[in-house]
Amino acid sequence: MVYVTGDMHGDPLRLSDPALRRLKKGDTLLICGDFGFVWDGSPAEQKRLKAWGRRRYTVAFLDGRHENFDRLNAYPTVEWQGGRAGHLGGNLYHLLRGEIYEIEGQTFFTFGGGESDDKEFRIPGESWWAAELPEEAELRHARDTLAAHGNRVDYILTHVPSAKARARLDTRPCSDGVSLFLGTLEDTVTCKGWFFGCLHKDKALSTQRRAVFRDIVPIK
Repeated sequence: MVYVTGDMHGDPLRLSDPALRRLKKGDTLLICGDFGFVWDGSPAEQKRLKAWGRRRYTVAFLDGRHENFDRLNAYPTVEWQGGRAGHLGGNLYHLLRGEIYEIEGQTFFTFGGGESDDKEFRIPGESWWAAELPEEAELRHARDTLAAHGNRVDYILTHVPSAKARARLDTRPCSDGVSLFLGTLEDTVTCKGWFFGCLHKDKALSTQRRAVFRDIVPIK
């Protein structure tokens, strides 16, 4: 079984979330950004990462807006479930932007990142990284990957919602470049469901669009 959940921000309590006990060997937990357990390289952090990697199920996360991208991007890239992924050890993987993975017969397109709305209060290289926003090559790769699959996948996983989805929650104009880019994909890509994590709430916006945070949502 495949499950989807939202932001963790390095919270050690999420390691012991009772809802995770139902996951079995062979299951996969997908996290929609702001994993946050790759931050300062401390011994405590390394211990938590090893604990994630030793799970009987696979844990795979998108990058969000609040990640240490210098550390995160230093992990080796491997082939995983039909796409490229960063491998943090054991059963722990970083889902890269613009990749499509096939898990238990379902296809998942992933695109992490987003624009921090608090970056003026953060310190470059310490609490904020410019790599939260994609480069043009990543946008092109995403379009090419989707086109190669006929612009059709089963599920889309992102950290931020598309500009259209965001407009249902906020009437202010959207300035997040990633949300605007995702809005262009929404016009051309067909999917059964779209999950995103940055809103820190568990809420269905429609039959297809869903914000996830603490819920552990099964993909059926």
